[in-house]
Amino acid sequence: MFADTVLVHGKIWTEDAQKPEAEAVAIEGNRILRVGTSAQILKLAGPGTRVIELGGRRVTPGFNDSHVHFLQGGAGLASVQLVDAASQAIVRERIAAFAKTRPKGEWILNGFWDHEKWTPAQIPNHELIDDVTPDNPVFVQRLDGHMALANAVAMKLAGVDKTTKDMAGGVIVRDAEGNPTGIFKDAATELIERVIPPPTQAQLQAAAEAAQKYARENGVTSVQDMSAAPDALRAYEHLLRQGKLQVRVSGHQPLPSWKRLAGPGVESNFGGEMLHIGGLKGFADGSLGSTTAWFFKPYLDTPNTSGIASDELSKPEEMYANIRDADREGLQVAIHAIGDRAIHTILDFYERVEKENGARDRRFRIEHAQHLLWSDIPRFAGLQVIASMQPYHCIDDGRWAAKRLDAERLKTTYAFRSLLDSGATLAFGSDWPVAPMVPLMGIYAAATRRTLDGRNPGGWIPEQKITVAEAVHAYTIGSAFAEGEENIKGSILPGKLADLVVLSDDIFHIDPVQIEKTHVDLTIFDGKVTFQREGAAILVSTR
Repeated sequence: MFADTVLVHGKIWTEDAQKPEAEAVAIEGNRILRVGTSAQILKLAGPGTRVIELGGRRVTPGFNDSHVHFLQGGAGLASVQLVDAASQAIVRERIAAFAKTRPKGEWILNGFWDHEKWTPAQIPNHELIDDVTPDNPVFVQRLDGHMALANAVAMKLAGVDKTTKDMAGGVIVRDAEGNPTGIFKDAATELIERVIPPPTQAQLQAAAEAAQKYARENGVTSVQDMSAAPDALRAYEHLLRQGKLQVRVSGHQPLPSWKRLAGPGVESNFGGEMLHIGGLKGFADGSLGSTTAWFFKPYLDTPNTSGIASDELSKPEEMYANIRDADREGLQVAIHAIGDRAIHTILDFYERVEKENGARDRRFRIEHAQHLLWSDIPRFAGLQVIASMQPYHCIDDGRWAAKRLDAERLKTTYAFRSLLDSGATLAFGSDWPVAPMVPLMGIYAAATRRTLDGRNPGGWIPEQKITVAEAVHAYTIGSAFAEGEENIKGSILPGKLADLVVLSDDIFHIDPVQIEKTHVDLTIFDGKVTFQREGAAILVSTR
């Protein structure tokens, strides 16, 4: 039997604890055929076999991003770009320029601005952009997705004014006279979102194609989409039928809608190797950047609040019942929880469910798990709750988190080391488009904790660093475990799916600081090369 493709003379990181390193790998169809020495693998190369000469390059399993908003990120690539805007003036300038390219009446969305990059770090209001967007409703999000800016046109279309009442789980920011400033937090964003026209299937499919191109370029071969509503799943299905889906998708739907999955008998991990469903995503609170993450103690810079429970958690027994009943139906539950009070509450819920529904392999997840009580860290392992975390947030938030939280609370911020040492399972992702879908930067962040402003060269809260190998594990087999697919992907072993990444540098043997400069040279998905970096100079030949 000859292989279809062989990769030789490299450094293969297998994620096999018994034999973590190899030199070459053979692929037949979409599966790993054999792993071994170059001499062994070349014996499997026959007429027509593609030979990839690695030249000593490092190979890892394909990266699995455990938390993305995939189509939103894809749509954002085509919208106004505000992520790197360094001031309100630049935000205004870019929105004005973008509005001139759009037809009258078309909504301007996404954007993903970050006021913490501005001096002063002041939250904007609608007056910043009203006069440059007179013909287009605008609703651009802060990069964390928990706060957004509407212009006057958008608020008029939504019927939002001084008389609009606040809602549970959300905040309408108001001026001294009580008028909305244009900033809507968490559940309050629904006041504007309800009048935004839904995207067409053509737009969704275009977003999916743009997103998976970005994924290929960064070695991401699997994603766990936390916003996979039915219309998103339809877009993925269309790509799959056309043979154009080039990333494996695990789709999560909103926790309150669990009955639409349970009704027809869907359980966790329902589907195939390319697309599966059965996961649910709920919310316990907001975000640190929007001061809506829910804590036991108030924020330092806004002592009048300790954050807010989400609209779901504002009715705790109803939310608990949704978790319990969805779990009883065999669905997997993942809950967004960032503040220590939100995390503690969800761990309590999970503990109650296990007692009420009995023991089983349910793989409960907490998404983000950013700010922990010391006493809650061992509960992750004890309750077998997966910590689905995004390490890039650590080096981003670390620029300004000290103005919000005291030193004691910061000690357990992004507590990768403490969680691992306690026996917890980590699954790493990006939260794209909140942060870049670049696993190498996530690995860099987890191993160095060097904040983006350069002010922490030794690492922010350095005692919570983990090794490069531990970070790669969390981005591969850890994420595969989080979606129930560790038996078919996440490691380079015979019989597993042939999803591989070839890197420009050996990230296990260089200074972790240099990982920031490392590139993906080649992405192999389902046994086929789907990306090759220009200038990578990898020799690919056919026998």
